[in-house]
This record gives sequence, structure tokens and C-alpha cells, in this order.
Amino acid sequence: MRATDRVLLALSALGMVGLCWLVFVHIPLEKTQGFVQKIFFIHVPCAWVGFAAFTVTAVMGAVYLKSRNPDHDRWAAASAEIGLVFTTLVLITGPLWARPVWGIWWTWDVRLTSTLVLWLIYLAYLILRQTVSESDRKATLASVAGIIGWLGVPIVYMGNRVKASQHPAPVVGGGEDSGLAPIFLYTLLTGVFTLSVFFAVLLRARVRTARLEDRVEELLIDGGRH
Repeated sequence: MRATDRVLLALSALGMVGLCWLVFVHIPLEKTQGFVQKIFFIHVPCAWVGFAAFTVTAVMGAVYLKSRNPDHDRWAAASAEIGLVFTTLVLITGPLWARPVWGIWWTWDVRLTSTLVLWLIYLAYLILRQTVSESDRKATLASVAGIIGWLGVPIVYMGNRVKASQHPAPVVGGGEDSGLAPIFLYTLLTGVFTLSVFFAVLLRARVRTARLEDRVEELLIDGGRH
């Protein structure tokens, strides 16, 4: 393991410990929602990482279309895989939070529906990568799909800002009444930082694995020719 990876892994581990202490020991219970509101400090950072991951996919896809460097495509694919995992966590933690508060697991609210659509888009992106065998064509199609799919990120983000929504209003960067008490804000920021660093750890590890997988495939092809 490289020194950079060790540092990132240590930071994410320390951050996880600190986040757990803040969420389950330090911060008080929210007045109206009680204990279940603590899901917020996982739910929102997971959404942030999902957005960041899909942004990396779109950016690296665009870079690949210009460079035709397979490594750029590896970064795009790896980031999409991780982004899909974190968005899945968003779709799991959201209903777990909603059920005690709203009385239902799911509603076809603009924020929830657009998040599900975003998840389906990148699931289709990964399925596309599995169904196209020719590497250059696969990378090109996936790059275009990843760029177009990214348009779902601002739609999800702006959904409950431009249309009335059952989903809670933004607490950071919202209207005049938005905002968090300092103790809740730095707990949220700790979660965002920790999961962002963990995303970097996972992304670097997945890209290295992808490089090895491609190298093994090349050796198998060369071996088959001989």
C-alpha cells in the first residue's frame, strides 16, 4: 500500500470513529424527531459522495473522449460503481428515516423520485459496460452515458428547492430559515469529510484492481495466441 493510501485510510478510520462518537454520544437528540434524526448524519454525506462520484465519472468520461487513454475510462467506471453503492445507501437510509417521521416508507416526491432515477441511470451505465465487449466502443458509449447521466445530479439537488416537496427543506444553503445549530453542523461536516476521504480510498483501490484485471486479460489473450 502506498503512503498516500495509508494516510487516506488512517484519516477515514479516525473520521469514522469521531463521527460515531459525535452522532451517538455527543450531539443531543433532535427535539421533534428524536433518535431517528441521527440517520441524517449518514444519509446526507452518502448523498454528497454519490454526487461527487458521478461527477468524477462524467469528468473522466469527457477526458477519455479527448485522450482515448484507457486509464481515464477506468477511473470513470470505478467512480460510477462506488457512486452507485453510496446512492443505494441513500435510498436505504432515506426510508428508514421517513417511516417513523412520515408514517410511510416511500412517496413519489420529487427528491425521492429523481434520486431513484439517478440510481437507475448509473445502474444502466454499469450494465452497458457489461454488455459491450469491444473495449474502445464500450468506453466511448459509457463515457457519453456517464456525461448525460450526470445531468440527473443537479436535478436531484435542486428538486426540493424549486418545487414543494415532502422531503425536508435544505438545511445548508437553503432559504432564510435554513441552517443548523453549530454542534449539528460540525457533525454533518465531519460526516461529509470522512465519507469523502473513504470514497478516495475506495476509488484508488478500485482503479488499481481494474488495471490488474485488464493486465490479466491481456496476458490471457496473448497466451491464447501462442
